[in-house]
Amino acid sequence: MQKQISVVLDKGVEFTFHVPEGPVLAHDAARAWLDKQFIELECEPLRASGKVLTADKVLVVTQAAGPALFNDAQWVAGFVAAVSAALGKPMIRVDVPSMAITY
Repeated sequence: MQKQISVVLDKGVEFTFHVPEGPVLAHDAARAWLDKQFIELECEPLRASGKVLTADKVLVVTQAAGPALFNDAQWVAGFVAAVSAALGKPMIRVDVPSMAITY
C-alpha cells in the first residue's frame, strides 16, 4: 500500500508527498525531529494548558514551515519521515486553515 502525506496551507497552497518504502524512522526519532522543528521554528502550543500533543506539534510545525520549507527537498524528507512515523497512518492530511489532521 502506498503511503502519502498531503499538506494544505493558507491561500489554497497544497503539497502531496509520497512516503518512501523501506525502513521507517523510529517513533522516538520522529518525535525528536518534530521537537527540534517546534523549537527552531519558534512554535507556540495550541492549548492554554501548554500540553503539546503529537498531532498539535505536527500542525504548528506545518503552519510555521510555510511554503518556503515545503519547497526545500531536504527539509521535506525529514518532515515526511517524522510525520509518517509519529502518526503511524498510511494516508495523512494536514490541513492548516482548518487546524485539523485527518487519516
